[in-house]
Amino acid sequence: MENLMFACWCCKVLWTVVVAVLGCGSSLPVGEDALCTAEQLAKYRIIFTGKWSQTAFPKQYPLYRPPAQWSSLLGVTHSSDYSMWKKNEYASNGVRDFAEKGEAWALMKEIEEAGEKIQSVHGIFSAPAISSGTGQTSTELEAHPRHPLVSFVVRIVPSPDWFVGIDSLNLCEGDHWMDEVSVDLFPYDAGTDSGFTFSSPNFATIPQDTVTEITCSSPSHPANSFYYPKLKILPPIAQVTMVKIKKTQLGLSAPFINLPAKSNEIIDTVSETPLDCEVSQWSSWGLCRGLCRETGTKIRTRFVLLQPANNGMPCPNLDEETACEPENCV
Repeated sequence: MENLMFACWCCKVLWTVVVAVLGCGSSLPVGEDALCTAEQLAKYRIIFTGKWSQTAFPKQYPLYRPPAQWSSLLGVTHSSDYSMWKKNEYASNGVRDFAEKGEAWALMKEIEEAGEKIQSVHGIFSAPAISSGTGQTSTELEAHPRHPLVSFVVRIVPSPDWFVGIDSLNLCEGDHWMDEVSVDLFPYDAGTDSGFTFSSPNFATIPQDTVTEITCSSPSHPANSFYYPKLKILPPIAQVTMVKIKKTQLGLSAPFINLPAKSNEIIDTVSETPLDCEVSQWSSWGLCRGLCRETGTKIRTRFVLLQPANNGMPCPNLDEETACEPENCV
């Protein structure tokens, strides 16, 4: 009898715990995008502006085969259940293919599968490539209250696996959509290729590393194309602006006039980045030349690895001589 009463008491305690947990479950916080109570849909014009100029980024700036340029932009509007890429996390196979080769098929398949499985994706959008380091490209996107986040990637061309982009930017603020938002963009390394320079050959990173931001001091290697140790922070290499398209009185979207950006307007937004001259190590000393029983001279040389730019430190002397005693004299 005592065992039966104890069993009943255990059942009551267990049921009380279950009810309490379920009751609390209704008040547990969910994703930030679930708090969006804005109008049903919002359309935006997204404008990507490349600021990759030789003035802002003079080190190893690609001038040919191929010159500095940007791939097409590939993006998605989604909920917090989906992530295209994240800093300090491993890139997916789709992001790897896009960052290394500009191939979008695998990434688009990943996006579509996420939308079908967990209904986390509202729509995919893309914008044309830019054939130079500076310029603009644009397209339209549609956000939904349950899918108010925007993510996209644009490959830096040429590069090993470098890209710029945005991870899960929320366009909704409570009960309304933001009218306009601009974000400065900086380079990221996808963690799948070990090259240091824009033109590095393909050399897979094994094991794969996480996505990391490239800065003026990281990777801390003089060969790094973005290595500017005198800077505190890199100038933005690109910028993205999203402008909400307002509806007219007839319910139609107001026309958007996309004026092409003038190159000097883009370049003037960043200061010149000084680039100091870089030279090689000294060679060994040459033979001592001179008359026997008299003081002679010997010479060593070095060569320029990187020419200075934008009032950077000029190159030092490339040869040096010193006194010596001629050998093998008769």
